[in-house]
Amino acid sequence: MEFQLGIGTRKGLFLARSEDRVNWEISEPKFPMEAVRAVALAPAKIYAAAVNEHFGPTIATSGDFGETWSQPDHAPVAFPADTETALEGIWQIVLAGDVVYAGVEPSALFRSEDGGENFELVRGLWEHEHRPHWTPGGGGQMIHTILPHPTDPGRITVAMSTGGVYRTEDGGKSWTAANRGISAGFLPDEEPEFGQCVHKVAMHPSRPERFFLQNHGGVYRSDDDAKTWRSIADGLPNDFGFAMVVHPSKPDTVYNFPLVADVLRFPPDGRCRVYRSEDAGETWTGLGNGLPDKGFYAGVLRDGMCVDSRDGIYFGTRSGEVWASPDEGDTWHQVAAHLPDVLCVRAQVV
Repeated sequence: MEFQLGIGTRKGLFLARSEDRVNWEISEPKFPMEAVRAVALAPAKIYAAAVNEHFGPTIATSGDFGETWSQPDHAPVAFPADTETALEGIWQIVLAGDVVYAGVEPSALFRSEDGGENFELVRGLWEHEHRPHWTPGGGGQMIHTILPHPTDPGRITVAMSTGGVYRTEDGGKSWTAANRGISAGFLPDEEPEFGQCVHKVAMHPSRPERFFLQNHGGVYRSDDDAKTWRSIADGLPNDFGFAMVVHPSKPDTVYNFPLVADVLRFPPDGRCRVYRSEDAGETWTGLGNGLPDKGFYAGVLRDGMCVDSRDGIYFGTRSGEVWASPDEGDTWHQVAAHLPDVLCVRAQVV
């Protein structure tokens, strides 16, 4: 058994391997000096979304864990000419059976049915009446969360900054805003139909009607297929942050990395802590065994935390550190240090 990590940073992709999740072998950077904002791992293929300052964004694939890479001789993700829009970045790659989804900037959803060689714009979302009113958040205007339903391919949930949560039940032909109960304290109407700055949404495949959400101020849960949301922030030191991850086999267990506030994006009291709830957000416990206890002022971005299929959890920081826990967060070991700013971390067991 081997544990594998894909670590996307502002200056390349690093690949890590371990047999015990304590001792890791880390590669030299792939796509050096290119921002790798999204990675997807499968046993036979890796997908990496990189941005070259000269050639722009693209998706590359590898079938041998990064030893060699292939890229189409054309831009695999590109807006059709009639949209008069240029692709600024790819922020999410999600594999759903034979379909590959890409969430991009400006906010749009693309899908591929040929393994990522060619992507097609999901017109139903792009042509939604709300789209002209979506605005950039602090990190841009992008779709950063794509959650296909595990058994019904017609049902997909996406989230964006800013804009909020949207859902389709007909494979993307029509979309509905799903933000009831999520606050937008920066707007005159604090609970609008759309316009929330959602940072991340997570869902466990065994409970697809339940979602967990980290907002730009606020942590929420929905138990009714995103129709309504309620706060689960009580017990967290702060309700601002980016990451939200569900345990791989326990749908009531969820992980969060709180920061002080949008204007002070540091861990509370300078302590590196992952917070875990084992009762779907009703109570929270700070986990820090093996993590820095003081003088830690780096944040974790929305895709900087992930889990593997063997109860492992991982996170990477904006100061270039990556940490792993083999036991659901009870203890932590450092995977890497001194990497560039970590943008995303993805794990798999092979």
